[in-house]
Parts: sequence; structure tokens; C-alpha cells
Amino acid sequence: MASVIIIGPAHPLRGGLATFDERLCRQFLNEGHQCSIYSFSLQYPSFLFPGTTQYSSEPAPIDIDIHSAINSINPLNWIKVGNELSKKRPDLIVVRYWLPFMGPALGTILRRVRKNKHTKIVAITDNIIPHEKRPGDHSFTKYFLKSCDDFVTMSEKVLNDLRTFEKAKPAAQVLHPLYDNFGDAVSLPAAKQQLNLPANEKIVLFFGFIRQYKGLDILLEAMRYTKSSFKLLVAGEFYEDEKKYQEQITQLNIKDKIILRTNFIPDSEVKYYICAANVVVQPYRSATQSGVTPLCYHFEKPMIVTNVGSLPVMVPDMKAGIVCEPTPQSIAAAIDKFFSINENYFTTFLQEEKKKYSWAKLTSTLVKIA
Repeated sequence: MASVIIIGPAHPLRGGLATFDERLCRQFLNEGHQCSIYSFSLQYPSFLFPGTTQYSSEPAPIDIDIHSAINSINPLNWIKVGNELSKKRPDLIVVRYWLPFMGPALGTILRRVRKNKHTKIVAITDNIIPHEKRPGDHSFTKYFLKSCDDFVTMSEKVLNDLRTFEKAKPAAQVLHPLYDNFGDAVSLPAAKQQLNLPANEKIVLFFGFIRQYKGLDILLEAMRYTKSSFKLLVAGEFYEDEKKYQEQITQLNIKDKIILRTNFIPDSEVKYYICAANVVVQPYRSATQSGVTPLCYHFEKPMIVTNVGSLPVMVPDMKAGIVCEPTPQSIAAAIDKFFSINENYFTTFLQEEKKKYSWAKLTSTLVKIA
């Protein structure tokens, strides 16, 4: 068995990365490894964070050892944490990389670790080329990648992006595991009742942080073209200006067709939103992998996704859902097509496909590649 340290967000930080890291840590522990998480004492300066708060209101996990140690903007802290981790001499460090902003901090820490000549460093690269580009992206990413031994990606696109920077070091692709830590599914009527949603309305769900690349504006525009009767439930926090979306809703005269729940959705409520929907729509302009997809697989909920990034690979057309183009007309047609089909049509494939999304497969790959 190995001693493993995960570097990445964890409680009291919130969001999909923190949820993923905690679930990954539990998997290592369940397999008999030693595992802890080194998270951030400061992840983003407040002026760089687009949401309302970076912190969770949920109780801290009692089964995971979490160190809130890394200050993303303090070079002296990077050296201190790097030296501390180097002295611990873990067999394996698994480091999350999702944003070039983190490149200098993580790259410096890992360079200190490498001095012990023992620890293997494997990066789970969520993104190599960011969705929103900023000055320094290329150099920060290059600096980080040089500090790692091996890489795991969760989509072919990210693997291809990685190879534009790093052609020689080992890299493997593993499907994003299921988010199976949000509890068991509840019935659609029970979920609607829990969220105080209309019992007699069909629900189309947009779920997750609202950012330009996720295409909520395209989905709103699609409401003009749909023939089906349903409510669009938008569940997630705005990570950009809310005003333009409100103006679009008013301009399209669709306010009576929209239900906005644009606060952060705590982990304890996630299952109700997914289970209350008839279908989940991901109208993305661009994508690598999506954490929403394995969430839908866990709850066996069909999806409508756009033909970008790895989404059509993760959601085979007319099996796990419907693939369309990232245009209002195509999304509208996909929604109408979905509601013309018996919803149980997708269930058998979803139940079979979800077996591929295993945490054990990820931990096995991380240990073997190292």
C-alpha cells in the first residue's frame, strides 16, 4: 500500500473540485492506502473570485485529513509547503490542475518535493488550455507541467492539449468517475416537492456555475423555438454578470417559463435538482469533460449535450441522451425530440454505461502510472 497526498481544493472550500478530491481521498483510504489532502488557505484573492463565497456551509468531513496550507499568491508559503511535503516523503502526490493561475504556486511546491528523489508526482489535468484566456496562461502551464512526472486526463481533448506542451512524459485517459457521494436517487415527484417545484410541469434543468462558455444564453434563446411545454430550471451560481441574462429573459418574454435558483447549490441539495428534472441540458460552447455528466449517470438522468469537446463521447446520441449543435434551433429541436420519446427509453443504457465510471479505475491508473 502507498502513502498518498492529494494537492487540490477541499473543505472548507466548496465546489466540484473539492467534492472530487474528497471522494478520491476516500477511495484511496477504502483501498488501504494512507491518504490526506493538502488544500488552500487562500485559493483565490477575493477580487479574482467570481462567485459570492469560496467557502462551504456544509459540515467538515470527519473521515478525511485535510490541511488548509497553500496560499496561492505567497511565494514564501510555496517554499514552506514544498519543503514540508518533501520531508513527508509520500510515495505518490496527486495534484489537480485546472487553471493556469495555479501554475506558479503548484509548480514551485512540486519542485521542492522532487528534491527528495522519492515521491512520484502525477497531475490530474482537468484543463490545459483554459476556457477563458488570460495573459501568462501558456508560461504558467508550461512551468507547472515541468514539475510533474506523469499525467491523467479525463477527456481526449485535454490529452491532446497536453501533448501540445508535453510530448514525452507518460499520460493516460480515464473517464471522470461518478459523483456517487450525493446520496441515492429520489423519485421525481418527491424531488419536486422538496424543491417546491410545480408538480404538473415538465422540468428541463441547466445545472452548475453560470459562465459564458456554458451557453446558458443559447439555451434561453432556444426557448423561442421549442414547441414543447416545460419549465426551464436554472440551478447554479452566476460566475459572470447576471444582468445580461435577466435582460435576455425579459427581451425574449420567457420569464413565466423560467425558474431561477441562482444561489450556490449545497451538496445536500444536489440530488433533488437532478432527480426533479426530466432531462438535463448542457448547451456548452466549448468543453473538455463535464462534472455534470457523471452526476447525471449516477442518478440515471438523460442528457441533452452539444457536440463540443468530449461531451458527445461521454453522452452517446440516442443512448444516454441526445447530441445537438450549440445553436438555439438545434437545442430546441433536441428538447422537442426528447419529449416525443418515452423517457424510459434511455434508462437501460444509462444503467449499463455508468458502470464504466469507476473510482477504483482512477486510483488504479494513478498508482500504476506512477
